[in-house]
Amino acid sequence: MAAPTMDRSTTAAPATPVQTLTISKALNMGLRASMEANPKVIMMGEDIGKLGGVFRITDGLQKDFGEQRVLDTPLAESGIIGTAVGLAIRGYRPVCEIQFDGFIFPGFDQIVSQVAKLHYRTQGKIKLPIVIRVPFGGGIGAVEHHSESPESYFAHTAGLKVVSCSNPADAYWMIQQAIDCDDPVLFFEPKRRYYEKGEVDTTAQPGPLFQSRVLRTGTDATLVAYGPMVRTALDAATAAAEDGTSLEVIDLRTLSPLDLVPVFESVRRTGRLVVVSEAPSESSIASEIAAKVQQECFYSLQAPVLRVTGFDTPYPPSKLEEEFLPDLDRVLHAVDRSLAW
Repeated sequence: MAAPTMDRSTTAAPATPVQTLTISKALNMGLRASMEANPKVIMMGEDIGKLGGVFRITDGLQKDFGEQRVLDTPLAESGIIGTAVGLAIRGYRPVCEIQFDGFIFPGFDQIVSQVAKLHYRTQGKIKLPIVIRVPFGGGIGAVEHHSESPESYFAHTAGLKVVSCSNPADAYWMIQQAIDCDDPVLFFEPKRRYYEKGEVDTTAQPGPLFQSRVLRTGTDATLVAYGPMVRTALDAATAAAEDGTSLEVIDLRTLSPLDLVPVFESVRRTGRLVVVSEAPSESSIASEIAAKVQQECFYSLQAPVLRVTGFDTPYPPSKLEEEFLPDLDRVLHAVDRSLAW
């Protein structure tokens, strides 16, 4: 007997807005959505056009939007940022890609002397809606200048906003929110997490850009992390639960301005805090969090705030980077020290 035919007009399932994406693909889709929504959004960077960027974050954008909106620039970060300043003054919303974190320093003067200050210097007459995308952190076996964590420099600089995504959903929404922001935003992307997957609902209502988020509730201690270390903190909480320890995990998401209200609330309940970051600990975002939590939650703390960070050395050769980067064991050891206090 012949198989029954299917009436596709009545039985086809509707397309779902929820997709499983990598962080890299989510960023690509977020950039595309912003370019479709606003013709003033343009992309600039080294090899971002025909190549689609070293990590393929801008793959296909030049083909679909043209060379006037997705520009392959010379190898000159100062020129990229300086050009973006002029474009922003003329009403555009440039998105600059810094190919690797360590390459941002040739453009450092433009960022801290011009991008950060022009709005204030002109008493608000000039806005600089510039997004500077920075793949950051280690763990990919790269050579020198390709595995830095320079976020503290920019979080220290008044006039700049600094954010970091840690999962595909945040990557998709946060890049669009950063582009919509009238202030300059340093957008740090955890490059060793680019190919980790997660669900993204493209019809969801995203939360505010400059807001921390509790990812896992717990009662015994609080873990705070951002960017590539969020996955490490979540894995630590899962491992600790097997031994009966309940850890709360908070993703900072925003590094300037720091949103520490959820951290204060958590520490007042757990009494303990461990801050996890790849960057060296000296004069860092981790040390700022420790200072503010000590100030605001002094009478709730049952142990000193502990930091698990990269070491206060230049980033090592790739064969030694696993010794440098905070890992599951180092985080769990800090939790044990805090609980034993």
